[in-house]
Amino acid sequence: MAVAALDMLKNHPLPFAVLMGVEFVSARADEVVAQLTVRPDLCTADSIVHGGALMAFADTVGAAATFINLPQGAKGTTTIESKTNFLSSGPVGEMLTATATPVHRGSRTQVWQTRITRGDGKAVALVTQTQMVL
Repeated sequence: MAVAALDMLKNHPLPFAVLMGVEFVSARADEVVAQLTVRPDLCTADSIVHGGALMAFADTVGAAATFINLPQGAKGTTTIESKTNFLSSGPVGEMLTATATPVHRGSRTQVWQTRITRGDGKAVALVTQTQMVL
C-alpha cells in the first residue's frame, strides 16, 4: 500500500501544494511525510517561514493522509478544525519535513497530528487537525 499511496498522491497533485513546493516523500496508512524548502516568498520578516505557510504545509499533509485513509464510498475530505503550536523558526533555505500521524480515523472524521521539523531535527511546529469525511 505504501508505494500505491505515494504514487496516488504524486499522480494527483494538489494545486496549492504544487505552488508552495510541497514534495511527498512517503505515504502509508499510518504516516505521511512531505518536505518543503523555505523560499523567500514563503517568509515573513527576517527571512523566516511565515506561520501561514507552516499551517498550509501541515494542512496539505494531514489532508493527504486522510485522503489515503478514506472509507469505502467517501467522496473526499475537508478540514474542519486546525490548531498550530509554533515552536521555532525555519530560515530561508531550510528543508522542512512534515510527518502526519493519526490520532483518530473514523467514518465521519479523522484527526491527524503533523510535526514539522528542520534538518537538524528541531521542532518548528506541531499541528493537530480534524478532517471531515465527505
